[in-house]
Amino acid sequence: MTTKTAWITGATSGFGAATVERFVTGGWRVIASGRRADRLQQLVAQHGAERVHATAFDVRDEAAMRAAHANLPAEFAGIDLLVNNAGLALGTAPAQQADLMQWKQMIDVNVTALVSLTHLLLPLLIERRGAVVNISSIAGSYAYRGGNVYGGTKAFVTQFSQNLRSDLHGTGVRVSSVEPGMAETEFTLVRTGGDQAASDNLYTGVHPITAGDIADTILWIANLPPHLNINRVEVMPVNQSAAGLQVARDS
Repeated sequence: MTTKTAWITGATSGFGAATVERFVTGGWRVIASGRRADRLQQLVAQHGAERVHATAFDVRDEAAMRAAHANLPAEFAGIDLLVNNAGLALGTAPAQQADLMQWKQMIDVNVTALVSLTHLLLPLLIERRGAVVNISSIAGSYAYRGGNVYGGTKAFVTQFSQNLRSDLHGTGVRVSSVEPGMAETEFTLVRTGGDQAASDNLYTGVHPITAGDIADTILWIANLPPHLNINRVEVMPVNQSAAGLQVARDS
């Protein structure tokens, strides 16, 4: 049986690191990319260089992305699956108080980098009748205070996934959007600039999604028979549900 290869972005923590572990355990080769070379090397040490190829670069750097692709070892060059996991949320302020640079960084990472890598790999994915799994969020479907540009970027990911699937009709390439709700990873630490108390308070008593839960979901999608496509998967903890609309009253 031929060993398949997955490229997983944002592999240094959270969903990405857990997905690397699940895929290697499931018999795949993995290209693990992210900014933190030390964490990527830990994955190589843990799983072996014959199973994990680490490539460290900032996804916002398109030249570095293209170089990473061009320099893949031969045994990792036949990519069957792209998992666009790299992404982030920055800030919790309402739009009128938000930092414009944080908005632009979220767009660069969550949108521009995602479409750049997808575009780069599409010819190969079509040739190999592969798959794309994009990590979106329920924030792309349900608005909340402070979500502003982060929610907008994730709505883009969801809609891009659907349009990509439409364009790839007849090629055999599968495209899926995985849309998690509240998950306990480094997400909130990054969003709040390292506020551990804010992260702890958010997840206390919720029984949130774990990184392993989403990794299991991605692996399930990837291992389905080639005639099946999961268009969208929305995942929430049982203790989370969509809230009602806001109403402001005149005083």
